[in-house]
Amino acid sequence: MNKLYPSDLTDSQWHLIKDFFPPPKPTGRPRENDCRLVVNAILYLTKTGVPWRYLPIQYPKWATVYDYFRRWRKDGTLVRIHDTLRARLRQKSGRHKHATAGAIDSQSVKTTLVGGVRGFDAGKLINGRKRHVLVDTLGLLLLVVVTAASVQDRDGAKLICRRLGGNAKKLRKIWVDGAYRGELLNWVEARFKFILSVVLRSDKQNGFVVLPRRWVVERTLAWLTNNRRLAKDYERLPETSEAFVQLAMTRLMLQRLQPI
Repeated sequence: MNKLYPSDLTDSQWHLIKDFFPPPKPTGRPRENDCRLVVNAILYLTKTGVPWRYLPIQYPKWATVYDYFRRWRKDGTLVRIHDTLRARLRQKSGRHKHATAGAIDSQSVKTTLVGGVRGFDAGKLINGRKRHVLVDTLGLLLLVVVTAASVQDRDGAKLICRRLGGNAKKLRKIWVDGAYRGELLNWVEARFKFILSVVLRSDKQNGFVVLPRRWVVERTLAWLTNNRRLAKDYERLPETSEAFVQLAMTRLMLQRLQPI
C-alpha cells in the first residue's frame, strides 16, 4: 500500500502490529473498512491535530475511524500494541523487556472549550490538564496518567504507582525532581519494591542545566509535543488524552524498529 501522508505506516511497520487486529470474519457481512487505513487515519490525526471531522477523504469516514479508536481504547488494544513494541525496542537496544529503573515527571498543557476535567496549575500558570508520565531509562513510556492541572505532582505520582502492573514488576529505582520530596518517599518505600531517588539542581548552577537521569523524561515530554494533537489537550475524557500519548509513542517506536 502506498503512503498517502508522511504519518502513514510503511508495509514493514504495519507488519509489526497487524496481528493485533482481528481478521475479517469468514461469514456474514464483509468488512467495509481496512484496519490499516483506520490506523493511518488515527496516526494522521495524532500528528497533525486536525479535528475528527476534518480527516482527509482518502481515509474512512471520521465517525467510523472514531468508533474503531474508541473500541480499541476501551478493549486495551492500543495499550497492548504500545507495550509490545516497547518490549521489542528495549530488547533491540540490548535491554531486558522489563525496565528496572525509570523517571517520573509531569507536563501541564492548556485545554480548549471542549470541556471535561481541568484545573489551574499555580506553578506553571496554566489552566488545563497535567500529564504524569513514567518512562524507562531509554525514555520509552511505561505509564501515563492525565489529571486536572491542579493535581500536585506528588499526588500524580501516587496515581502512577497505584496503576503499575506487570510491566513494572522489575522496577527498583525511579528518579524524580524536588517536587516529589516529603511524605511521598516514605509512602512509596512502604508499599512497593522500588524507591524514589530525588535528583536536585545545585544552588551554584546558573541558567539551564541538564540534570543526570532527569533529562530522559524531559526529552520524552518534548517528543510528545512534536505531535500537534498533544500541543494542547483537546479531549473531553482524560482516558482519551492518555490514549493519544500512547499513540504518539507507538508511532515513534515503530519508526525506530522499522525506519522504512
